[in-house]
Amino acid sequence: MSMWVFGYGSLLWNPGFDVVEQVGATLGDYHRSFCMWSIHHRGTEDEPGLVLALDERPGAVCTGVAMRVRPGTETETLAYLRDRELVSSAYLERDLDVALKDGRTVSAVTYVIDAAHTQYCGGLPLEEQAQIIARAVGGRGPNTEYLFNTVQHLNQLGVADADLQWLHARVGALVA
Repeated sequence: MSMWVFGYGSLLWNPGFDVVEQVGATLGDYHRSFCMWSIHHRGTEDEPGLVLALDERPGAVCTGVAMRVRPGTETETLAYLRDRELVSSAYLERDLDVALKDGRTVSAVTYVIDAAHTQYCGGLPLEEQAQIIARAVGGRGPNTEYLFNTVQHLNQLGVADADLQWLHARVGALVA
């Protein structure tokens, strides 16, 4: 049985594992948002940044990509993803059904936000998000890079995300 991973943020442009197939996909009842404080990768504990997470919302739909992992590398891929995504336990690892653009449905390893975790910050106004993203820097670089790369890759996939487009323009103006 194939292992699939659902990407909606940085996994779109930096999966970090061997992908043998990538297909546009949608996940129901979750929406992509900057609802997680980043205290490691895109910010610090003193100056947290923001990263995307899947926030549960009945009726919502998140469009991203499903990536099939190279057969034989499942164990190392899962170890890599857990090391990367579960660094602070703000994400929960779930196997969720995603609908592929080609009509198939697959179960995919998906990282969703734990709304009870201290790093959860759902509902921040977009302007506040923009101000945070414009100034935060963490172990993997500036928060702006995370936003700009994600929006660029969503655009390449033809995925329209109005909030991220607004943030891209606003943060661009703030750092210009």
